[in-house]
Amino acid sequence: FGSSHSGPVGQFKAFQLSRVLVVCTCLSKMATARPVVSVYQFDNATEKAETVPMPHVLMSPLRPDLVRYIHTNVSKNKRQAISVGAKVGYETAAASWGTGRAVARVPRAPGGGTHRAGQGTFGNMCRGGGMFNPTKTWRRWHRRVNVTQKRHAVATALAASSLPPLVMARGHRVGEVAELPLVVSNGLESIQKTKQAVEALKKLGCAEELQRVIDSKKVRAGKGKMRNRRYTMRRGPLVVYSEDNGIVRAMRNIPGVETACVTRLNLLKLAPGGNFGRFIIWTEGAFKKLGEIYGTLKSGAPLKKNYHLPRAEMENADLDRIINSTEVQSVLRPKLEAPKKFEMKRNALKNKAEMEKLNPGSTEERELRRKCREQGSAEQKAAAASKKTRVQASKEHNKKHKKGDETFYKTLMKAFEAKAKEAEAKEDGEDDE
Repeated sequence: FGSSHSGPVGQFKAFQLSRVLVVCTCLSKMATARPVVSVYQFDNATEKAETVPMPHVLMSPLRPDLVRYIHTNVSKNKRQAISVGAKVGYETAAASWGTGRAVARVPRAPGGGTHRAGQGTFGNMCRGGGMFNPTKTWRRWHRRVNVTQKRHAVATALAASSLPPLVMARGHRVGEVAELPLVVSNGLESIQKTKQAVEALKKLGCAEELQRVIDSKKVRAGKGKMRNRRYTMRRGPLVVYSEDNGIVRAMRNIPGVETACVTRLNLLKLAPGGNFGRFIIWTEGAFKKLGEIYGTLKSGAPLKKNYHLPRAEMENADLDRIINSTEVQSVLRPKLEAPKKFEMKRNALKNKAEMEKLNPGSTEERELRRKCREQGSAEQKAAAASKKTRVQASKEHNKKHKKGDETFYKTLMKAFEAKAKEAEAKEDGEDDE
């Protein structure tokens, strides 16, 4: 670092410079965006005029939640107060009929000879009556939004517009566009005629996008069609310029195409509906001015007081890679084993599946017994024939082996008849004495 850096102060400066060099080296290895962007001629999209460095604002972290929140609140600030009149529903000289007439005590219109006489009034349940909790003009229509949050949301929307997947996911047709972000020469700002503007957009590859917008024109659903907003249409490209030399008048009558000055970027145009990723066409002057307005992470935003671009919560968003890295895995505790689980014992007499495990074929047997009870089935006839055969065989066996005194029981009892007679004689003798 040279001989001028001597002593503790010089060593500290050398250490700081070495840290900056290491950080710059790491950032160059982990670059997530192109360092430069091509500038195309507005009248000849195949010709590149030059290249310009990528502004840091287009590398801001994506915050769809912040964009949706800011868009919701900012979009409320153009509302006008509306409410029902203070006397609406109460302009009738009505009075209740009181009790005793078998009707409700609600106030009723006076008079006779017309349908209106005697009808209920004033109540919110009555036709032509006042509404419940009538709206007031002093409702809180507008919302105060934090300036820094609005700036963060705009930065996020600008970054999303340079990513083709997000632009295509929003519905834009950018298949013929050379690259995103699309930067064209400053000659586009000097176009005076709408015909020239349409021709320039088609040369830049926006023909399919413009046709998509024209085809999307539909009659609005609901009562808005009666209130001077009869049609709905998709949003097309947003042309951002630095100086208006006629571009606004030339572009304002093209369906779906909007223009915006780079110094007055509006989130309502950058993220219509709260969804970022709008197709933006930059002029060269506007693209260069982005860097002047927003600056870098280190320098801050020169043209926006006390503002710095948002930083990503994680420099490396590949969370799986971080968790599975050796540095993290080496300090983790070993994986906990799940407690051993035992299955609940099932009663085989009530659980058919358990019975099938213990006694394979029990299901078939149960089904066979059921069919045997069905009248007229083949199984029932087979069971009846089997029973008849078994009964016949039993009768023949009994007839052959169990007849008269030759049965097993009678033969067995003959051996005890003599003893039984002696016992009876002995008992009779004892009784005679």
